[in-house]
Amino acid sequence: MPYLHIQLSGAPDDALAAAVADEAAALTARLLGKDPALTAVVVDFVPATRWFVGGRSLAEAGVRSYHWLVSITDETNTKAEKAAYLGAVHAAMDRRLGGVAAHSYAHVADLRATAYGFGGVTQERRYQRAG
Repeated sequence: MPYLHIQLSGAPDDALAAAVADEAAALTARLLGKDPALTAVVVDFVPATRWFVGGRSLAEAGVRSYHWLVSITDETNTKAEKAAYLGAVHAAMDRRLGGVAAHSYAHVADLRATAYGFGGVTQERRYQRAG
């Protein structure tokens, strides 16, 4: 039941947003083992004139960037799985955006099962019910 919030530099582009959302769900399923049917993805665009790295706007630097946040239940993935995922995310975004700033970020947020859920039910409660 991961939730992904992906910010991309640049003007809004619905086709790009849909492609990134599809790729996000696919990568999250393949590398983290998450169910695509329970994966939510939000894609936002931030103007390059309002995104700064090292005090320079991306517009001034002539590069693109992204911030990719995926929320997952803690203790459901290994360090190696998360490392592989972060590498794949960066490669995918670099390819899809035609090159990205080195300071483009991906973050796997491991959230406690007792404090994370959907539909008003925590992941811990779901685990208990399944047992």
